[in-house]
Amino acid sequence: MPRYRGRFAPTPSGPLHFGSLVAALASFLDARHAGGEWLLRIEDIDPPRCPPGTADIILKQLEAFGLHWDGPIHWQHERDAAYQAALDALIAQGLAYRCSCSRRQWRAHAIYPGWCRDGVREPHKPVAWRLRSDRGLRPVTWEDRLFGHQHFDPALFGDVVLKRKDGLWAYQLAVVVDDAAQGISDVVRGFDLLDNTPWQRQLQHALGLPEPRYLHLPLILGPDGQKLSKQNHAPPLPESEHAARPLLHAALVALDQAPPDALAESPVSEQLSWALSHWSVARIRPQAMRHDAPHGD
Repeated sequence: MPRYRGRFAPTPSGPLHFGSLVAALASFLDARHAGGEWLLRIEDIDPPRCPPGTADIILKQLEAFGLHWDGPIHWQHERDAAYQAALDALIAQGLAYRCSCSRRQWRAHAIYPGWCRDGVREPHKPVAWRLRSDRGLRPVTWEDRLFGHQHFDPALFGDVVLKRKDGLWAYQLAVVVDDAAQGISDVVRGFDLLDNTPWQRQLQHALGLPEPRYLHLPLILGPDGQKLSKQNHAPPLPESEHAARPLLHAALVALDQAPPDALAESPVSEQLSWALSHWSVARIRPQAMRHDAPHGD
């Protein structure tokens, strides 16, 4: 096994919330417990979704919780040439094609039907680039560290977009290229991204890139039973260490690490020290958890 290198990769579309904290904390503890590195990547390839200053807020939030990263921050907006090189490699293999179709045109289908595989249907329209799922792509299998054996047929997922019609890079291509560039050995993230993994494994295989291990975490639900998210207006994490203490304890509870109740008001450094010495993936239950913890200041 390569030396452990983990990462946290938030999109700066808004401040971090409790669900983000659980993912960041788990990836941090998993890396540090293994004696590895924990890297930070800001996934800002979609500028219209990333208000100015949001990335700075995220950095302050991580620091308030004692989640200090190794090395320089990796910014996706600086990576255009690397993504283009990957797309060019897929084009050369016949695994990427130009597509003029809109979602409205194929909304009656469960997945995109591949209408532009043999030529753009409407050449006068803007085009995206898609990955072909019908040519030389093997079934995708892997062992998730929490959810066990996974098996997916590429044909059931369709031809994912690699570069959008507006010229912006799509998440699936960017994350694969950047995980390889950063030497990521282990990906720890939420269960809502598990069904993205088949596309990413396909791209890793097609581009000859290493395949990290994956640990997908149970979702954190709000009081209404919906997944905590920025779209659902989840309360932002605090930016002060004192306000972070009870939320850090609540995140350890959400990860089934059973921290002592008395630890809830301890400095974050003491809580993280305890968590590192007791970290166990085997304790995590593969089920969503409702979150009703205090929001902090």
